Amino acid sequence: MNLDFASVWEMISDIIPDNDALICGDEVVTWKDYDNKSSKIATALSNAGLKANSKAGLYLNNSNEYLIAQNAIFKIGGVPINVNYRYVAEELIYLLDNSDSEAVFYHACYSDRIKEIANSLPNIKAWIEISDGTESHFPDALNYEQLLDSSIPMDRIYRDPETIYMLYTGGTTGMPKGVMYKQGEFLVVLFSTLKAMGYDVPEDINNLEEQIHSFKKDNTFIRSLIGCPLMHGTGMWLGAFLPLLLGGTAITSRNLGFDADQMWTQVEDTQTSNIVIVGDAFAKPMLDALNNASNQGKPYDLSSVKVIISSGVMWSEEVKNGLLEHHDMQLIDTMGSTEGGMGSSVSTRDNPPKTAKFSLNPGVIVIADDGEVLKPGTEKIGLIGTSGLVPVGYYKDEKKSAETFKEIDGIRYSFPGDYAKLEEDGTITLLGRGSNCINSAGEKIYPEEVEEAIKRNNEVFDCLVVGVDDSKFGQKVVAVVSLESNKEIDEDNLVSSTRQFIAGYKLPKKVIFVDEVQRAPNGKANYKWAKNVADKEFT
Repeated sequence: MNLDFASVWEMISDIIPDNDALICGDEVVTWKDYDNKSSKIATALSNAGLKANSKAGLYLNNSNEYLIAQNAIFKIGGVPINVNYRYVAEELIYLLDNSDSEAVFYHACYSDRIKEIANSLPNIKAWIEISDGTESHFPDALNYEQLLDSSIPMDRIYRDPETIYMLYTGGTTGMPKGVMYKQGEFLVVLFSTLKAMGYDVPEDINNLEEQIHSFKKDNTFIRSLIGCPLMHGTGMWLGAFLPLLLGGTAITSRNLGFDADQMWTQVEDTQTSNIVIVGDAFAKPMLDALNNASNQGKPYDLSSVKVIISSGVMWSEEVKNGLLEHHDMQLIDTMGSTEGGMGSSVSTRDNPPKTAKFSLNPGVIVIADDGEVLKPGTEKIGLIGTSGLVPVGYYKDEKKSAETFKEIDGIRYSFPGDYAKLEEDGTITLLGRGSNCINSAGEKIYPEEVEEAIKRNNEVFDCLVVGVDDSKFGQKVVAVVSLESNKEIDEDNLVSSTRQFIAGYKLPKKVIFVDEVQRAPNGKANYKWAKNVADKEFT
C-alpha cells in the first residue's frame, strides 16, 4: 500500500463507497463522493499549473469542502497549507508568501480580504472560491462548484511517501512556522497513535485493507465530531485524520463560534463516538450545557459517546469529573505540540483524573537547562524532548530548526520549548512554555501552573497569567480572570484560597477581573491580549 494520505483514502473509498465520510450540518458526503470530488478538484489544480510538491493554502472555515480540497492537494502530490481564518492582510501575505503557495481555497466571506492581498501575491496561479451564502467581491476567482461540474476526476497515481506534509504553527512567539514531516513516516505514527488508543490497527500497515473490511462487517467505524478548528493540528490530526484513516466519519459544524448545545444536539443526531476539543475553553461550556439540560429534565443522549479527546491546553480535573458524572467514557488528555507528542492522561470513572499529570510517551526525555538528563523524583525542572516522529525541520528556517531539533546521545529529539517536572512515579507535571516563563526575584514561575491553581476555585471560569515589569522583583505575577456567571469572589479571597494549591511566591500580586478571557478559536491562550490588559493596569 502506498503510504500517503490520498492513496489510503482511495483504497478505503473502494471498500465502503456508500458509508459516510464527511458530515457538516445536514450535508453528508459518502466515501465515493469524497474521492470523486477530491479527484475533480485535483484535476482543476493540475490544469492551473500545480504539480507534485506544489503548495496550496486552505483559508477556510470548518466544512466538508475543507477536507475535500485538502485531499485534492494530496492527490496531486502537493502540500496543503493551513491558513488561520483570523489573520489580517499582512499576516496572510506573509504566510502565503513564506509557504510558496501557488493556489488558495477560500470561503466567499473572505473575498474582501482576498481582493485586498491578491496583487501582493503574484505567484498564486489560482484563487478558488467556495460559496457560503455571502456575496463575493473578488471577480478573478475560480468557482469551486463550477470546477466540480466541469472537471473530470484525476487518474490515480503513485505518490512518493517522502513527500513533505506541513502544518503551520503560530507557536507562542514570532511569525508562523511550517513544521515539515515526511508523509509516510507521519502516517505510521498516526496509525501507532490509533493503536495506542485501543483501536484495531494491524501491526503491518499493508494489512489495513483487510482491517477496513473487518470494520465494514462489524460496522465499528469511528464517528468523530470536531469541536475545534480544522486549521489547527488538534482539529485536523485528532479530529479528522484519525477517523478517516480507519474509514470513519469526520463531523463538523459551519459555526465559527462554539455552541455547546448545538454540539450535543449534533452528537445525538450523528451518533458521535469521538469528540475532539481543546481543554476547558470547550469542556466548561459543554459541562454547563449538560448540567442545564439535566436540570430541565431534558438530558442529552450521550450513549454513543466513547471518547472525548483534548490537546493543546490544560483540561482541569473538576471539569473532567463533571463530564464523567453525566456519562461513563474515556477522557484522553494529550500533551504535545505540532513539533512532537509528549504524553497523555486517560481518565474514566474507574480511573479518576488528575490535572496536568501525564504518562510519558516512549522516547520522551526531560533535560535541565544545564544539560542534565533528569531522572524521576528530581527537584529540578527541564525542557521536554520527544523522539520518534521528529519533524524534518521548519520550512525555510534552518536557524530555528537547529535550535528546536537536536541530537542527544545519537538520538534526534524535538524540543518545542515546554518545561515540566519529572515526578517520582515517572509521570510529568506540565509547567508551560519557557517563552512565557515569569522571573520574579530570581524564581521561575510558569503561567500554566498558576492558571490551573486559580481555576481550581469554583468561582473561576477562565484565567490567564502573565508577568508585568516590576522595579523590585524584576517581574510580578498578574492574573486576568473571568468568573462563573452566577458566582462572585474578590481579589483577596481568590488569592487566599489559591494559596493551598501553590507556593506563595507563585501567587498573583494582582488579579484583574474581566467579562471574558480571550482565547484563539482553538481554545489556546491569547497571552498577547492578557499582557496588554495587565500592562494597562500598571501604566
